[in-house]
Amino acid sequence: MQVEYEIKYSKRKTVNITVERDRKIIVRAPENTSVQKIEEVLHSKKQWLKEKINHTQKYPVDIQTKEFISGESLLYLGKNYQLLVVDEAIEGVEFEKRFRISKANQPIANALFKQWYLNQALKLIQPLATNFAKNLGVIYNEFKTSEMKYRWGSCTPANNIIFNWRIIKAPMYVLEYLVAHELVHLLEDNHNTRFWNILSIQVPNYEKAKNWLKNNGQLLEVDF
Repeated sequence: MQVEYEIKYSKRKTVNITVERDRKIIVRAPENTSVQKIEEVLHSKKQWLKEKINHTQKYPVDIQTKEFISGESLLYLGKNYQLLVVDEAIEGVEFEKRFRISKANQPIANALFKQWYLNQALKLIQPLATNFAKNLGVIYNEFKTSEMKYRWGSCTPANNIIFNWRIIKAPMYVLEYLVAHELVHLLEDNHNTRFWNILSIQVPNYEKAKNWLKNNGQLLEVDF
């Protein structure tokens, strides 16, 4: 199959193919898997790949970024909260039913909000990971939130789980779905029937979360 793709080898047992939202094809394969074998798997999934690559959600969406002025709103846990820029000295970002920053910090507002969202993501997502890991009977090595390109989360071959800090803008039920999704991968590499059955027990309304991401995922692509 004549497509460009990137191969990531690890100690996994099966070949897994994903299409990122920038339409890049990632093949995760066991160590020493031949290119011929990978090409065969790609060929067997050519129709699926065509649909994924051409899905409208894969295309970049032009979203106007924030200027960080009073009256703007910022998305947090699925709701929009108003921003107020004040003359008083405020260190960082204050939040209580609305966001507040100091006028003196407007030039660095993007960096301040990114740090605030990173901290909130760590604070809210890690307890979810602890709880789901216990329910699933799995153990992860390291948890962190970070800057990720075109991914909401990742479960690495070393059993580390990483989440895009931007997902903290989504509703809590979406966070639950994304966290459980990555932890289920510690039991099942592929998105097969077993995977979805396990996930449905942990997050019965996972389809609602998937639909939210389908319809609103572009809002998470940008910082703010």
